[in-house]
Amino acid sequence: MATQDGIFNTEIAALTLVRRSKVSEPMPCVYGLGLGVTVQGGKRVTLGEDIYDYAEGQTLVASVDVPVVSHITSASVQRPFLGLHLSLDSKVLGQAVANMDFNDQYNNTRQSAMSVVDADDGILDAINRLIRLLKEPQLIPLVAPLIQEEIVFRLLQSPHSYQLRQIVTAGSASQKIAKILYWLKQNYKDDFSIVDLAAEAHMSESTFRQHFREVTKLSPLQYIKNLRLQEARQLMLNQRLDANTAALQVGYESASQFSREYTRFFGRPPLKDINALRLSNAFF
Repeated sequence: MATQDGIFNTEIAALTLVRRSKVSEPMPCVYGLGLGVTVQGGKRVTLGEDIYDYAEGQTLVASVDVPVVSHITSASVQRPFLGLHLSLDSKVLGQAVANMDFNDQYNNTRQSAMSVVDADDGILDAINRLIRLLKEPQLIPLVAPLIQEEIVFRLLQSPHSYQLRQIVTAGSASQKIAKILYWLKQNYKDDFSIVDLAAEAHMSESTFRQHFREVTKLSPLQYIKNLRLQEARQLMLNQRLDANTAALQVGYESASQFSREYTRFFGRPPLKDINALRLSNAFF
């Protein structure tokens, strides 16, 4: 694991390592399809009204792109937070589901984009092998995909199974919503109606709204606004765009409306927020 504080990309493109030596303030962000593991310390992720605490030896899986609020809850210089995130491939997940047989052990009627469970020895062993592989970069292109596929198979044999299967099961409500969320991620700056989204999901408008909120804990309009504000923040932070330019690029027609909604969502006006983030290194 990392020996200094920060968020570290690795030679394995899907794998990110995290180290923090102090607790952090709640930070709005977007989680995509992936696996989070707390190696040491503790973390809290809030999705709507649902709170997910996961500590040492626990795993969090997000099955679709969802806006969350995340922060480190247990960390110190003597015992820093150590964690990792592994992005999952939806195609690999779909192929794995097609090749496996499932019983009813982990069936769950509750739709949700996230779940937290204790990691079993098989998952931990596979993750450890993936991390050790970083010391053998010449083997990464050959071996890393195999270990990542193994991790997917093991997740599908864990309590995360139902949640992951639903997003690749043709015709399920979760799979339909997942397709809409993927489309929104690519087209959030465009103009469209909820009626259009419901028709694309082959649902009535009321059914679409119900399933959308069950998965994301947000209404469709809240979700779209969240995506736009998050992307604008990234543009200002990483590309150093001013607030007006960022607002236009994410689909806002009114700079004043953008500033109001940004301040309400992040707690500070755009310029103050970006300056504070740079000073705190919260995103680095």
